[in-house]
Amino acid sequence: MAKFNGFGGGGGMNMQAMMRQAQKMQEQMAKAQEELKETEITGSAGGGMVNITLTGGREVVSVEIDPEAIDPDDVEMLEDLVAAAIGDALTKVAEKEKELMPYGAAGML
Repeated sequence: MAKFNGFGGGGGMNMQAMMRQAQKMQEQMAKAQEELKETEITGSAGGGMVNITLTGGREVVSVEIDPEAIDPDDVEMLEDLVAAAIGDALTKVAEKEKELMPYGAAGML
């Protein structure tokens, strides 16, 4: 029996092992994605004056603003705090993705 590039003879076993490994990776990724979607992560700004909670799927769960952060004469400051809290939450979600998602697949969500 001729062998081509090392894929003859017992090569089928290697292919089966690779397929099992790929299926295992898919299952692990699906489990990690589900866990991530159920995880809630809070970002904050202004020393906790503004808190934004997101799911790992980047859906907003809650927004909390300390009344002391509300200054009608300085709306821009509150806007900046909200933007910073969202940025903090998104950064934490990305970190959690890296932690949970196997094989560097975090960006695939």
